[in-house]
Amino acid sequence: MSFLVIDIGNTRLKWGLYERASADAKLMAHGAVVLEDIDRLWESDWRHLPVPSGMLGCVVAGEAIKRRVEEQLSRWALQPRWLTSGVKAGGVVNGYEHPQRLGSDRWAAIIGARQRALRLNADHPPPVLAVMVGTAVTVDAVDQAGFFLGGLIMPGFGLMYRALESGTAGLKVPTGEVRDFPTNTSDALMSGGTDAIAGAIERTMKRLERRTGQPPLLIMSGGAVSRLSHVDELQAHVVENLIFEGLLTLAESTLITG
Repeated sequence: MSFLVIDIGNTRLKWGLYERASADAKLMAHGAVVLEDIDRLWESDWRHLPVPSGMLGCVVAGEAIKRRVEEQLSRWALQPRWLTSGVKAGGVVNGYEHPQRLGSDRWAAIIGARQRALRLNADHPPPVLAVMVGTAVTVDAVDQAGFFLGGLIMPGFGLMYRALESGTAGLKVPTGEVRDFPTNTSDALMSGGTDAIAGAIERTMKRLERRTGQPPLLIMSGGAVSRLSHVDELQAHVVENLIFEGLLTLAESTLITG
């Protein structure tokens, strides 16, 4: 009764095969491919796996990419299910101005973070800030009642550095270190990018604490999260597969499986 979850981002497809459709299920296998290699997914990753009983995925890369993934899933004769954001699910009420326009990956991550807050204290869960660090960085706030207040979208490290490289003469993508007071260009670029993203997270944390009157739980995930996990000012719980946790929570609910 294994269950497949898929997260199709802007640059990579990430997948996980779990024992069942449950947020506490054991991870049996996982992997990631760049979008250019999707057409080889069956041969390279999936053909020797147990046949999943179902799947749920989120996709931000567009319809053409989604169709290519569905072609690979068809080798299992597996009915594809793709998450769309809604008004309420997984213990979260969606406060987005147009709930359906919230990215499905953000929605899954928000639900995964809320579930972690509930597991920490089911009777009095803390407000939570869900941060995904990938091609883009999203910083999403949920209050203690489970109301999604809104959030930020900003360039990730790669986009930020490429913009500087293309728009500024003489600057190249850095290989420097994060320093308090950088004394070379590479360190200055790396430190500036880190401080820009970390500063946005810190500011949102302070806003959320003022709004709720409680210190928020900070949860960070994503392919580039290691670039922030060393920042002392961000006392974060780093979660490897936050989007998967949200997808599994939804798959377990009657909203998806009923």
